[in-house]
Amino acid sequence: MDNNSGNIQNSVVVSNVGMKFNLSKEKVDSLKEYFIKFAKRELKYNEFWALKDVSFTLEPGDRLGILGLNGAGKSTLLKVVAGVFKPTEGTVSRNGVLAPLIELGAGFDMQYTGRENIYLYGAVLGYRRKFIDEKLQEIIDFSELKDFIDVPLKNYSSGMKARLGFSIATIVEPDILLLDEILSVGDAKFKKKSEAKLMKLIEKGVTVLFVSHNTAQVRKLCNKAIILEKGKMIALGDVNTVADKYDTMTSK
Repeated sequence: MDNNSGNIQNSVVVSNVGMKFNLSKEKVDSLKEYFIKFAKRELKYNEFWALKDVSFTLEPGDRLGILGLNGAGKSTLLKVVAGVFKPTEGTVSRNGVLAPLIELGAGFDMQYTGRENIYLYGAVLGYRRKFIDEKLQEIIDFSELKDFIDVPLKNYSSGMKARLGFSIATIVEPDILLLDEILSVGDAKFKKKSEAKLMKLIEKGVTVLFVSHNTAQVRKLCNKAIILEKGKMIALGDVNTVADKYDTMTSK
């Protein structure tokens, strides 16, 4: 795959990745006003680098914890690895089936029932209908939403939506798993259950990229960690060393 297809021992390679966004400085009230300003070259932008010069290599079975305060670029990094964003500079190569548990249920339709959304979200994740037919009961059972599965999602709590999203996304056995604050969803019982499911995948040697504020979870799930600060990687290494550094930074 990408530029690393001959190097199967590496699961994910992120090389000098930078991600730039242009933020408009002024408020434009209408599309017409936007085009007038655009034509007159009166639109001013702030360049904002969400990531700058981030590099790391993961081998199969590596679990990388991504630590950082809000706005550090953690979720942007996951979206770049997932292929949601194309980096402004640098490259990302991935080997294997990727399951992104980012913004769980981002492909849901609130007017549809839980059952309909299983098929919809499954299609967004690239699952075939026949595969979902076979796994439908397993998804419903894991989500514990049996009594609500034919109720429209607009009547679900955020925890219920997250449970459904998690149950759909983890039904495949991926090679690479991207997790964004995933273990903070649902009630304590479901949290335990989702953690156990992730541990099972990890035992099978899946490569994990895990965004979290919680260093205890990162220590439990990961063997490596990085710290992002304002888009730059300021630490990379063994999970305990990096988590200690992050704990010191955040306790000030």
